[in-house]
Amino acid sequence: MTERFHGSFTQQEPIPEEGIAAALEVLRHGRLHRYNTVPGEAGETAVLEEEFAAFTGARFCLAVASGGYAMGCALRAAGLRAGEPVLTNAFTLAPVPGAIAAAGGRPVFVEITPDLVIDLDDLAVKARGTGARLLLLSHMRGHVCDMDRLMALCADLGLLVIEDCAHTMGAEWAGVPSGRHGLVGCYSTQTYKHMNSGEGGLLITDDAEIAARMVLLSGSYMLYGRHRAAPGPEVFEGLRLDVPNVSGRMDNLRAAILRPQIPLLPGRRARWGELYTVLEAGLAATPGLRLIVRPGAEAYVGSSFQFLLPDWEPARITAFLSRCIARGVELKWFGAEEPAAFTSRYPHWRYAGAQHCPLTDRILAGLIDMRLPLTFSAEDVALIARIIRAEALAVGQAEAPGAAAAPVVE
Repeated sequence: MTERFHGSFTQQEPIPEEGIAAALEVLRHGRLHRYNTVPGEAGETAVLEEEFAAFTGARFCLAVASGGYAMGCALRAAGLRAGEPVLTNAFTLAPVPGAIAAAGGRPVFVEITPDLVIDLDDLAVKARGTGARLLLLSHMRGHVCDMDRLMALCADLGLLVIEDCAHTMGAEWAGVPSGRHGLVGCYSTQTYKHMNSGEGGLLITDDAEIAARMVLLSGSYMLYGRHRAAPGPEVFEGLRLDVPNVSGRMDNLRAAILRPQIPLLPGRRARWGELYTVLEAGLAATPGLRLIVRPGAEAYVGSSFQFLLPDWEPARITAFLSRCIARGVELKWFGAEEPAAFTSRYPHWRYAGAQHCPLTDRILAGLIDMRLPLTFSAEDVALIARIIRAEALAVGQAEAPGAAAAPVVE
């Protein structure tokens, strides 16, 4: 009998009961706006910032409306000028170049390696060729490059690094939390990320002036003194009349939902790691399918899983995806001609202008992506691996020109 998976790839875990209770309390008193507090009350958003700063080891933290807003806020705080080039990975999601363009910059895409991280050689070429001073580094799908090498290279190139950590909240490189290498770390708390408030974002930095600029940009008016994970008032004094208000504050309701999730992050990383390992083992040594190598220095959060079908023709990939979905396994393909739902790639973002990244094109042509929600069990993931392996064997080998038919493993 053919096996079929019946679970949902988009069903998240429920909000912790502590978060539900805190959210109800905010709803009962009605003070949702972060600056609407009573005497003696800090407000959920201010306390969230303190707690997330402590979790990451950062001096300063700011909670905002979305991960995309977080990136734009960081770019503006770093002094992005109209039309200025900003380097970023050619493999990323639409909010990254969108944040660059919305802040007035010009996205310049950098090649990636077959391990899905930024290509440092191409980074050096593009940095020198464009004169860029900003790198918005996307840790896309949770893959972290050699951050020691990258930061040394950026120091030589004069590049300021802003980290997009939407997929690496709780991850580390050589023991350093993701987001702590660059000038600013940007995080998302959108539903499919590692903490869930529907929408939301967080920024961290150790730079007092950058932190003050971001607070002012986010729409603090002259209420910046109510922030508890921000610099002192003397830092704001010389900036407060010069930095524009680009409102993007987080509210107390979302902050109340998020606060109890911070202590859960290490456990969630461990559970995602277990699911990732089961899927990796189930797909190991599948002919025609290449797994992504994870470096030993990388402590990753396996909330999604990627593999490559190198040099497969589009028709064969389409057949493979169709056979998997018929058995309940939802896979995304980054090589599709047209964008679909959340999945798009750099040629689809025409506002960035025509750019050519041939190495990335070849990789994305065979790149398959899958969510790993924590509502899955290890048994679920083992079943999914069996289905993917069976269909990769059936389509990848049996339909390959001149290849002998391969048995379907059920």
